[in-house]
Amino acid sequence: MAPRLDFSDWWAKDTRKGTPVVVKMENPNYSVVEIEGPDSAFRPVEKSRGKNAKQVTWVLLLKAHRAVGCLTWLATVFWSLLGAIKRRLSFTHPLGSEKLGRDRWLFSTIKIFIAVSLLILGFEIVAYFSGWHYFQNPSLHIPTSTLEIQSLLHLVYVGWLSLRADYIAPPIKALSKFCIVLFIIQSVDRLILCLGCFWIKFKKIKPRFDEEPFRNDDAEGSGFAYPMVLVQIPMCNEREVYEQSISAVCQLDWPKDRILVQVLDDSNDESIQHLIKAEVAKWSQKGVNIIYRHRLVRTGYKAGNLKSAMGCDYVEAYEFVAIFDADFQPNPDFLKLTVPHFKDNPELGLVQARWTFVNKDENLLTRLQNINLCFHFEVEQQVSGVFFNFFGFNGTAGVWRIKALEESGGWLERTTVEDMDIAVRAHLHGWKFIYLNDVKVLCEVPESYEAYKKQQHRWHSGPMQLFRLCLGAILTSKIAIWKKANMILIFFLLRKLILPFYSFTLFCIILPLTMFVPEAELPVWVICYIPVFMSFLNLLPSPKSFPFIVPYLLFENTMSVTKFNAMVSGLFQLGSSYEWIVTKKAGRSSESDLLSFAEKETPNQKSQLLRGVSDSELLELSQLEEQKQAVSKKAVKKTNKIYHKELALAFLLLTAAVRSLLAAQGVHFYFLLFQGVTFLLVGLDLIGEQMS
Repeated sequence: MAPRLDFSDWWAKDTRKGTPVVVKMENPNYSVVEIEGPDSAFRPVEKSRGKNAKQVTWVLLLKAHRAVGCLTWLATVFWSLLGAIKRRLSFTHPLGSEKLGRDRWLFSTIKIFIAVSLLILGFEIVAYFSGWHYFQNPSLHIPTSTLEIQSLLHLVYVGWLSLRADYIAPPIKALSKFCIVLFIIQSVDRLILCLGCFWIKFKKIKPRFDEEPFRNDDAEGSGFAYPMVLVQIPMCNEREVYEQSISAVCQLDWPKDRILVQVLDDSNDESIQHLIKAEVAKWSQKGVNIIYRHRLVRTGYKAGNLKSAMGCDYVEAYEFVAIFDADFQPNPDFLKLTVPHFKDNPELGLVQARWTFVNKDENLLTRLQNINLCFHFEVEQQVSGVFFNFFGFNGTAGVWRIKALEESGGWLERTTVEDMDIAVRAHLHGWKFIYLNDVKVLCEVPESYEAYKKQQHRWHSGPMQLFRLCLGAILTSKIAIWKKANMILIFFLLRKLILPFYSFTLFCIILPLTMFVPEAELPVWVICYIPVFMSFLNLLPSPKSFPFIVPYLLFENTMSVTKFNAMVSGLFQLGSSYEWIVTKKAGRSSESDLLSFAEKETPNQKSQLLRGVSDSELLELSQLEEQKQAVSKKAVKKTNKIYHKELALAFLLLTAAVRSLLAAQGVHFYFLLFQGVTFLLVGLDLIGEQMS
């Protein structure tokens, strides 16, 4: 039984010397002891010394067991990582490495940083074991006289310290302060966007239209006057997804005589052309107003394809055009949820719908992409649409007023972001945009890092190309000054140029350099607190992704090298900024789509479809079906690639982590270590789809 505590002496006025102290012992075998003064003896009451020794032994054994378990887990993870690296290096084909091309300048710059950092690291290790760690031990001072110099190497090290403090640290400090200011500005912008999104949800602000916008009592038949809508599906060698996109578009709920579907095929593979033609013929036999177009000369990529289709004579009869990329599957009610917004709103030029992703849970890469795109649509597009009536057209899942396209100059082939180009020109001509967050269109995100990297390069080089071309037009346009400022300072500079610049420069270059130049060390709140808070804000639109907050933060810093390289290429008109590579699709459909498609494609319907087909056409269709099955069964040999820039940065960050370990910098060490490992995994293409 624990002894009873008597606190009466505490409250009584006692003149005894000494300060009373009450000590609570966690071990119940010791009593509470009152120490009367400095000369008092500490005499605990022991009940069972042997039992206490056993308890201490068991506690030590338990802690040792936990420590061994932790070390075993770390060793297992490290061994698995080494095994994955070994397999990747062993089985990657020599031609499977990334081709640097004209982007070699960045790789060469990183290699120079690595060479210098290795040289300095070796020097610092020698100095550390020689006892010259002046920054870690405050009692030591840097020698100022020749009498304190121990050797020639010591003299060189002292000279290096003086050079570092006087000439190297100041420019690094200035650059880091500049990047921190940009970082804070961009963080404030992100915070304002989130507050704007909260305000929209709190006030329940959303675009609305009348329940029956197209009712017209004077109209013949049903009493509804539906506008003429043109639907375009641009594609190029889309073997995996052409069938499901054409099927979804052909099932749109709209009067058959008021809609025309254009399949704009730019494929240079004749087998794919035949397959798409057969799919178009199948739906045409079902009564769908659909045509197939193929260009012999593929100029201008997607912009050239759309421009060519809009030049047809029959387009003059249509008022609106809906655009869907080859992997998009709109719901049947898409047009009835978007086109009504144009009625009684003559200034409206674009209605943009939201994307949702059928393969968002396929692997870690798709989960991280889903976080970014959810924030883009839920926050950026929605806030820009409500408060500015302007945002960048996403290139698909949108409906344009054809008059707005024509007055803005139509589709131009001058950049690789034709969607953003037409949106900027339309906004300069006074057209307004509406974003519908509730109208969702199913699509895919890239499952391999190679496809994702090429997509991001195009998405970040094109805006800089466009900024160079549109800056003069923006300044001389007749729109309000605050709209010009929003477009130049926020839309282009802050979100397209500043973001990739500071993220790459600050976290991939300056941070590792400050490990070798401790005079310019970055504060912890820059590398930890604010990035974690910004990542938390990015995850708000996708709350199920919160367990991935750390991988998301590290991966975004890793992608900064690709985005920075693309931004520089577009800004200075380098060769890689004009590259257009179609994003590889996997051809995944949702389970509900597959079931509904299987139910609708019954044998009776197929027999009815083929009744009006001649024997020669029937033979050709059967040959195409056999060819399609043979191609699907044929295995395409693929390999994962090795990315030099990411591997070089991984080596640089891990080298800086070793240097920070010598300086006993906890947060900096862990950040550099995990960031370096992330670069290593990405450089070896161990994230995303893995090829056998």
